[in-house]
Amino acid sequence: MVAGACLLGERLWQPSCAEARSLGEGRLLLFKPQTSERLDITYRDAQGRYDTGALEVLNYFMRCHYSNKVAGMDRRVLETLNMVHAQVGRDKEIILHSAYRSPEYHRYLIKHNEQVARHSYHVSAQAIDFHIQGVPLRSVCQHARRLGRGGVGYYPKQQFLHVDCGPTRYW
Repeated sequence: MVAGACLLGERLWQPSCAEARSLGEGRLLLFKPQTSERLDITYRDAQGRYDTGALEVLNYFMRCHYSNKVAGMDRRVLETLNMVHAQVGRDKEIILHSAYRSPEYHRYLIKHNEQVARHSYHVSAQAIDFHIQGVPLRSVCQHARRLGRGGVGYYPKQQFLHVDCGPTRYW
């Protein structure tokens, strides 16, 4: 696998500069309940150029809240989140349930919750669990699935959606 690339069915999805430009500005409006942090950040300009400083801030924001460890979030999962956010309302806050998980935190979750996947994309910084304030979760899920990129898990009881950079699949 190409470093930083995501499987998309049989092929790797890597957004080109032209595709990134067609998305407009890469901006996320985030809230992390575990730490009460908020972030309004533009990580990619309208010409498709990534801001490495902004990506570092995003990586820190999406750190493991249990261990405080930071990992470089895969850009493809950030772009998936950005595309969903743009479709359902740019002005709405994304509530971040989970992004990067350190291996020790993931082991803790497995030990205390039988529903946690043993081989999670969260550990490789390729998954995000979230909901968008004021937007029905089912609608967010429908938009994410229409993209056809990676995994999309719908968790209505827990009130979050999971997106990742794995093969395209839905649950």
